[in-house]
Amino acid sequence: MKKITKFKDQKILVLGLARSGMAAALVLNELGAIVTVNDGKPFEENKEAQVLLEEGIKVITGSHPIDLLDEDFALMVKNPGIRYDNPMVERAEALKIPVITEVELAYLVSEVPIIGITGTNGKTTTTTLIADILNADGQSAKLSGNIGFPASEVAQKAQATDTLVMELSSFQLMGIDTFRPKIALITNLFSAHLDYHGSQEAYEAAKWRIQENMTADDFLILNFNQEKCRKLADKTKATVLAFSTKEKVSGAYVNEGKIYFKDEFIMEASELSLPGDHNLENALAAIVAAKLRGAENEAIVEVLTSFAGVKHRLQYLGEIDGRKVYNDSKATNILATQKALSGFDNSKLWLLAGGLDRGNGFEDLEKDLEDLKGMVVFGQTADKLRLMAEKLNIPVFSSQNVATALKEIMPQTQVGDTILLSPACASWDQYKTFEERGDLFIEAFESLK
Repeated sequence: MKKITKFKDQKILVLGLARSGMAAALVLNELGAIVTVNDGKPFEENKEAQVLLEEGIKVITGSHPIDLLDEDFALMVKNPGIRYDNPMVERAEALKIPVITEVELAYLVSEVPIIGITGTNGKTTTTTLIADILNADGQSAKLSGNIGFPASEVAQKAQATDTLVMELSSFQLMGIDTFRPKIALITNLFSAHLDYHGSQEAYEAAKWRIQENMTADDFLILNFNQEKCRKLADKTKATVLAFSTKEKVSGAYVNEGKIYFKDEFIMEASELSLPGDHNLENALAAIVAAKLRGAENEAIVEVLTSFAGVKHRLQYLGEIDGRKVYNDSKATNILATQKALSGFDNSKLWLLAGGLDRGNGFEDLEKDLEDLKGMVVFGQTADKLRLMAEKLNIPVFSSQNVATALKEIMPQTQVGDTILLSPACASWDQYKTFEERGDLFIEAFESLK
């Protein structure tokens, strides 16, 4: 970790804890800053605050007192999930206090190269693939960022030979200043998080910040399957490489079922372990990043032919009596489920779906369900999904939750069928998180297996 001095003896407020806030507070404390942490969770329920207090860091919990900002802070490091119209953030900005997120801090202290990955869909899978390939190649890649490992904590502990492979959300990228990855990658850009950003334009602008400090010595990887991403190639100072399943590009592409990187044959597309066109895009994106870091083809092929998927993201669980089972609990919207469905033969597929009712219909999903063998529905949206299935003449069954759904549908299936949990809905009607929903599905699978 760089022992930077810019924060020494500076009063810094960390707003919001969780893992990233705790990591930021500990790093800043080590750098000699005078750290105050403010978190809404009461102290007696706040394990992170209790740990920080033991480290000698000032903690204020249970509320967010606006007058705290009158203490002449030099900087605010806010949790990415806290919106910019939050009264504490608005007050900081009114007082001209710089507001950053923890990934900016990670960049400032990092002594090793950063590969930054953002986009609407596929970030976690692509991030994991890149790290796995580099590690299979004998390099040392460390997952960090939005993937569940606080960036500043990973940067603090990184060794000289490491590479940080960092998943970046739009929320995190809104809080950068000097952040500059050596390699940046945008998987795709679709509509998302409009409740946070206010508009699609603002959302895409936040994603585009990933490259704002890059130069021609750095590499930006773009999805040329998307016209809007292709047009961005002329709007950056970085050196652009691309990936595409539709045409030959300067980067990774598919031609007659074969995957190439700059005219170099890598592998057959049919050998990829993960199904679906979206996973083919993820693989191509990962190949470009890995080749830029000098990875050998053997490592690329080894990972891409054996990768079982990220947990809860089209994760292959295995077979039960000849039926393949996939856990895609992360599919919390229709678009994610559409992408999952694209990788399967509907005539042999049973879809398990349902969850929080956000008031939307499922008309956009209908074309992706043609010839589906059957559905199991649950949660608040069960009735809506049942009506859609009946309209499409798809056999449909109701169940209490994801665990009972798997058990109850097994007698209806046949050898060679596939069972896919891809809810197309958030989990909050029955579960705290999509991870909890997916874990219960995994438990049900293991029990039946």
